[in-house]
Amino acid sequence: MVVALRRLPSPRLTGLGSGLFASAVMLTLGLLDQLLLDGSPVVYGLLFLPVSALTALWVRTADLVTAPIAVPIAFAVGVVPIAGGTGGFGGQAMAVVTALAVHAGWLYGGTLVAGVIASVRKVRDMGRRPHRPVARTASGAGEGPGGRPRTAGRRPVA
Repeated sequence: MVVALRRLPSPRLTGLGSGLFASAVMLTLGLLDQLLLDGSPVVYGLLFLPVSALTALWVRTADLVTAPIAVPIAFAVGVVPIAGGTGGFGGQAMAVVTALAVHAGWLYGGTLVAGVIASVRKVRDMGRRPHRPVARTASGAGEGPGGRPRTAGRRPVA
């Protein structure tokens, strides 16, 4: 199983890219769900979980905090086709809000999946970094930028 997982592509998306990826995939899945299954919320929710996981796995390490933020937005974008509102913009907006409230369990579950994966990735990344001790001067203030000693409350004179 691990060998099969290692063969999967490992793109590194920016924070914006991961949000666009998740939103585009969820909108496509929502449209397909509406077209093929008449807007089944269970199928949509089940498909949301792996999209959340992939979003958290494929985002760059520097942008890990964006994964749990982008995933609920993608859920809201994708729920528009399956919400089933009528009566113009107001009816569609009310249907989307109702669908988000009724299917909040899937929304929370996918956000939790993305948050856990992003947190584990961040902890693993922090463990890999070499620890650099801070150099201390005789006063114990440490060094400032450029290796100059820091002064307590005074600006250094150039």
